Amino acid sequence: MGRPYWSGSIQISLVSFAVKFFVATEYKSDIRFHQISRSTGERVRHQKVLQSALDESPNEGAEAVATVGKDDIVKGYEYAKGQYAIIEPEEIANLRVPSKHVISIEQFVSESEIDPAYFEKPYFVTPDGDNQTEAFAVVRRGLKEAKKVGIGKIAFSGREHVVAISANKDDDKPGLMAYTLRYQEELRSPAEYFSDIRHVEIDEDQLDLAEQLIKKKTAKFDPKRYQDGYEIALRELVDAKVHNLPVPQDEPQPKRAKVVNLMDALRSSLQAQASTRDEDVTKKASKSEKKADAVKPGPTLVKSAAKKAGAKLPVEKPAAQRRKSA
Repeated sequence: MGRPYWSGSIQISLVSFAVKFFVATEYKSDIRFHQISRSTGERVRHQKVLQSALDESPNEGAEAVATVGKDDIVKGYEYAKGQYAIIEPEEIANLRVPSKHVISIEQFVSESEIDPAYFEKPYFVTPDGDNQTEAFAVVRRGLKEAKKVGIGKIAFSGREHVVAISANKDDDKPGLMAYTLRYQEELRSPAEYFSDIRHVEIDEDQLDLAEQLIKKKTAKFDPKRYQDGYEIALRELVDAKVHNLPVPQDEPQPKRAKVVNLMDALRSSLQAQASTRDEDVTKKASKSEKKADAVKPGPTLVKSAAKKAGAKLPVEKPAAQRRKSA
């Protein structure tokens, strides 16, 4: 477990308990690029330089430019042309923002009330010490039973965020989840983009076929099914470059087909889906039959199993005795 991204308290009315936030996502790409000079093949570096050095020697080499060390850089607010108010890091750290330390839950809502467009980034929330676990567990169970999400505010990374606190769904991993939310003004108005979509009358037969298609393709969401195809293609490109192999090329996309009858397209989609389902059923049945044949007990296996169970097997008579008895 890494270091917590944020430590503080969650407060609900008079109930308060200390928690730790951990970033729930990570960047998984294995591909890292640097900027390279095409003419020399050297890596291009970025430097922080003084504006005055650039003004005094704009046409001279990089050696004439004065670089600035990281510790010498502070923030500045330009209140007039070329005039800056200098802000020291410790002054920002000491800003009076209560939500830097405490998330005060202002209300509870149903999760379905929050438009997915508002969700920004997830965090894992854990109690900050064993003595905080009781209050943490009670609030988590309360949120889960009520199917509600707590809404408050939290300050980190140079701004104050709206945050939603919910119970983790898995009781075997009894934690809380936190999601930072976007502000209303950060979302563009959908009317600006959707207002030009012309109104059409929905044909009931077409709608019925569409609903059937949706129903047939409905399945439980499994995130493991999905991989980053761009990352895979990028890896293939890099491998080809490193090993001097032909560079894979994107296949030309077919020209857009003529508009077909929507009813025909829906029917064809349903037939293709049914065909795929039948093939899957056949494959599963074939596998089951092969598995059953592989474990089908023969006479020796039956006798062995009966012997282990203590059962008496009938004594097989010689063929001559069997004919005489008959």
